[in-house]
Amino acid sequence: MNFNWNPKQQELYEHTLKFAERNLKKLSSEAVHQSFFPRSQWRKCGEMGLLGLCVSTEYGGMGLDALTTARVEEALGKVCEDRGFVFSVAAHLCACVMPIYEYGSEELKQAFLPSLCSGRFVGANAMTETEAGSDISHLQTLAIRKGDEYIINGTKSYVSNAPIADVFVVYATTNPAHGHMGISAFVAERNTPGVNIGEAFKKMGLHTSLISPVTFDNCRIPSMHLIGEEGKGTTIFAQSMQWERSCLFATYIGMMERQLEKTIAHASTRKQFRKSIGKNQAVSHRIVDMKLRLEAARLLVYRACCLMDKGEDAVIDVSLAKLAVSEAAIQSSLDAIQIHGGIGYLTETGMEQMLQDSIPTTLFSGTSEIQRDLIARRLGL
Repeated sequence: MNFNWNPKQQELYEHTLKFAERNLKKLSSEAVHQSFFPRSQWRKCGEMGLLGLCVSTEYGGMGLDALTTARVEEALGKVCEDRGFVFSVAAHLCACVMPIYEYGSEELKQAFLPSLCSGRFVGANAMTETEAGSDISHLQTLAIRKGDEYIINGTKSYVSNAPIADVFVVYATTNPAHGHMGISAFVAERNTPGVNIGEAFKKMGLHTSLISPVTFDNCRIPSMHLIGEEGKGTTIFAQSMQWERSCLFATYIGMMERQLEKTIAHASTRKQFRKSIGKNQAVSHRIVDMKLRLEAARLLVYRACCLMDKGEDAVIDVSLAKLAVSEAAIQSSLDAIQIHGGIGYLTETGMEQMLQDSIPTTLFSGTSEIQRDLIARRLGL
C-alpha cells in the first residue's frame, strides 16, 4: 500500500488546513461554553465540500475515495479545536449522507443529497435505543406499511445532531420475526408530523455536537423514503459504521497530531532544574509513546480505507483502526496533561478538553468491546 499522496490529494489536504485555519479555528472558545455552533460555519463547510466528500459530483459532492476522505477529515481535525463541530460534520457525512448515497433510490438521492452536501440540511442517524444499544437485532421502533406509507412508532435515545437536524436516517423493525434481518432504513424529515425532538443531553465533552432523543409517534413516511429494500437495514447500518469508524476517527488523528506538536513545544520550552523538561527521560519517553500511538493508529486507518476502496472485506481492519484511534486518543490526552503539569489541568491549554472529547470514542460507533468481538469472530474465536 502506497501512502505517498498524489499532487491532487496533497493540494486538497493543504487547502483544508487553510480553510479550517481561516474559518473554523476561532470557533471553539465561545461555542464550547454555550454548546452551539453557528449554522453559517456549517454552510461554509458545505461550500468547501466537507459535507459531501465521498459523494459523487452529480449530487453535489466531491467524489473522493475513502482514503482521500480520511486524509481531508484528518486535516479538519488538526486545525479545528471544536471537536464537537468536527464530530457533527463527520457524523453527518458517514451516518446520514452515505447510507442515502450508497443504498437510496435515484429519487431519494436527488431529493436529499444536494441539500445535505451543500450545508442547507443537517443530517442525523437514528439507530440507538435505550434497550437496544449494541444489540441492534432487538429494535423496538416499528415501521408498519400502510399502502404507500410506513407508519413509524418508537423512540431513539442518543441521536447526534438531532436538535438541529433537518433529515434523519431512521432504522426500524419492519418484520419482528426476522430479527436483525427484519430491520429497514428510512429517511424522515424533521417537519414530518409525529417527529418529536427531545431536550438536548448535557455531556462530558463534544459540547457543540448536540445530542437528544427523538420520538416517532405515528409518523407517516412515504414508501419512497425507504432506503434500499425492506430488511436491508442491518447491512446499511454496518456499512455506515465502516465509514464512521474509519473516516470519522481520522479526525482524531488530526487532533492527536496537534496535541503532540503542542506537547513537544511545551516540553522544549518549559524549564525545571535549569533544563527543558523534554530532556528528562520520564517526559521524553511519554512523548515518544504519544508519537508511536499516533503513527500506528494513522497507518491502521489508512489501511482500512485502502481496503474499503478496493471493495475488500475490511471489517477486521476497520475495527482495529477504531480501537487504536480511540484508545490512543484517551491515553495520549492523559499523557499530554501529565507533561503540561498543573497548567494542563486548566482550560487555557485545551489539553483537558481533548481528554473530555476523547473519552466517548470508546463508546460511540460501537464500543471497544464490540470492536474486539467483531475482530475475535473474524479470527474464528
